[in-house]
Amino acid sequence: MKNIIATIALVLTGSLSATAQTTDTMNRIEVCKQNYHTLFGGEALTGQGTDPEMMDILQKFIFGEVFQTGELTLKQREMITCITLATMQTLPQLKAHAGAALNVGVTPEELREVMYLTAPFIGFPKMLNAVATVNEVFKERGISLPLEKQSTVTEETRHETGKAIQDKQYPGGVSSVMSGMPGDMGKNVEQFLTDYFFGEIYSRGALDLQTRELLGYCVLTTLEAESQLHSHYHGNINVGNSPETLTAAVIQCLPYIGFPAAIKALRIIKEEYGDF
Repeated sequence: MKNIIATIALVLTGSLSATAQTTDTMNRIEVCKQNYHTLFGGEALTGQGTDPEMMDILQKFIFGEVFQTGELTLKQREMITCITLATMQTLPQLKAHAGAALNVGVTPEELREVMYLTAPFIGFPKMLNAVATVNEVFKERGISLPLEKQSTVTEETRHETGKAIQDKQYPGGVSSVMSGMPGDMGKNVEQFLTDYFFGEIYSRGALDLQTRELLGYCVLTTLEAESQLHSHYHGNINVGNSPETLTAAVIQCLPYIGFPAAIKALRIIKEEYGDF
C-alpha cells in the first residue's frame, strides 16, 4: 500500500503521531517559503500583521505539509483550492488563489471552467459570485473579457453528448434513484442531469473529463454530500483517476474545509477502495 493510504489509515483511527511525519521542521519551513513565493510572489512566515502566530501555523501546514502530500501538480492543487473556496463562497480567499492559479500556469480559460463547473453542484447564484470574483482578477491582470467560447454542443447534440459522458462515468445513470417520484418527475431530473450537467457543463473545453470529475469530487467533499461521494468515487475511477489521486485531492481540501468534512470523504474513499 502506498504511503498516502497508510497515512490516511492513521488519521482515520486517530493515531497519527509525530513519528508518522515524513518531513522535518526545517524542510517544511523551506518548502513553505518556496511554495508561497511561487504562488503569490511574496514572502511567507514574515512575523508581520495582526495575527502572526496563526499565519505561521497556517502557512507551514498548508504550503509546507499539505502541498507535499500526494502526487498532485501545483496547477492541480490551485484548481482544487479555487473550486473549494468557490463552493464555500469565501470570496476574498478565492481572489487571492485565483491570482496564484494564474501564477502557476492555470490558463484563464481553465480557471473560468473551474468556476463554471460549480454551477450544477451549488447553483447559479453562488457560481456567478465566484465568476465575478475571478473576473476581477482577470481585469487586474489585463486579460480581455469575455474569454474564448468553450461550448462543444448545440441544442440538437447536448442530449447525446451528455448521455455518452454519463454512460462512461455512470453506467445505468440515476434511474434507480429517481424512479417512483411523485408525478413521475424523476424523469425530468434524469434528463436535466444528462442534458445540462453532462451535456452542457462536462462537455465544455479547456478542462478534460478527468480534471472535471476530480474537481467535482472536491466540491462534493466540501458539501459533505455523502451519497454522491460514493457514486462519484466510481465516476472518477471510470475516467482514469486513481484512488491515490482522489485521496490527495481531498487532503488538499482539508485546510479549507476542516478535518470533519475531509475525514468523511476519506472514509468513503477507504470503504470504496476496500471493496475492490
